[in-house]
Amino acid sequence: MHAPVLYVNQVGGQDDLVFDGGSFAVDADGTLLERSPMFVEDLTFLDIDTKAGKQQVGSVVDVMDADQQVYTACVLGLKDYMVKNGFTGVCLGLSGGIDSALVAAMAADAIGGEHVQGISMPSMYSSSGSKDDAAQLAENLGAKYDVQAIEPLFNAFQNQLHLEGVSAENLQARIRGVIVMAYSNSDGLLALATGNKSELACGYSTIYGDAVGGYAPIKDLFKTKVWQLARWRNQALKNGIGIGGLPIVGNDAGSAGITPKSGEIIPNNSITKAPSAELRPGQKDSDSLPEYALLDQVLAAYIEHAEGRADLLADGFDEQTVDTVMRLVDRAEWKRRQYPLGPKVSALAFGRDRRLPVSDAFRE
Repeated sequence: MHAPVLYVNQVGGQDDLVFDGGSFAVDADGTLLERSPMFVEDLTFLDIDTKAGKQQVGSVVDVMDADQQVYTACVLGLKDYMVKNGFTGVCLGLSGGIDSALVAAMAADAIGGEHVQGISMPSMYSSSGSKDDAAQLAENLGAKYDVQAIEPLFNAFQNQLHLEGVSAENLQARIRGVIVMAYSNSDGLLALATGNKSELACGYSTIYGDAVGGYAPIKDLFKTKVWQLARWRNQALKNGIGIGGLPIVGNDAGSAGITPKSGEIIPNNSITKAPSAELRPGQKDSDSLPEYALLDQVLAAYIEHAEGRADLLADGFDEQTVDTVMRLVDRAEWKRRQYPLGPKVSALAFGRDRRLPVSDAFRE
């Protein structure tokens, strides 16, 4: 058309969608004339002279790197969900693991650490390191922190139910879910689910246990991405971005300028230790799932790129891994239907992007 083009995008979270702003204008020859910042409301004026052969370049804001875009989208999605639904605080279980740590950091960036209620719920299988990491995280964030040991409650249930194996493991997760929801109901807090996309894909979560909550900030992040964003957030702190200091928060979060004494937001041990649900002695996620570095590659191909079994085998994945992952994903659809809302930050998220029946006897 040989004319300048204006692209105007809204900003903000709406349920599972996050609109990222970043409006821009380009000249007829493709020259970038203006670009607004991402994830913040912004008012920019640009004069277009229809008689001029070339337009004057205005304000051009740098684009965020990929990790900051995803992290900020998750924060904005949570923040706007709270604002639009009347919540002023959140509660979540802090296990000392990486998932709850990243969710807590996002919550602190969204609303300020003083509005985050962390709950440590150790069992007889919880390591001292995990408990220390959870406490350190809360201190780093300036969050409220309570310890509610679940062993007495677990023993009370077991005296009546006498459960074994997976049933006994799931009982621990469900006791924790009850405690989180008790805080939510008692104090009017939004309960946050801390599961990631890898777990959600494979059904590696306990329904009515760690899956409880009203919002799930990292439900569209694979586990390897969770680790990546945790490292990014710690580095961002070193680069001068403190809690409450992300562009979408500004100074209204009430906690801008917090600088943890440790020099990091998320304890490094939470990032580097082998992931475990700690529901039995010596348990590791790799006991039930392929290593996440491999698992996430298969999941990305199967879910986000819609590759079938033949495609996955042609990609070089071994047959046992492919069959295991596909079986886990297909059988977990019913769990995903009951999982809380969370921000869509990938090309294909569970929910509106991937509609499959729960009752399905079909297998490729």
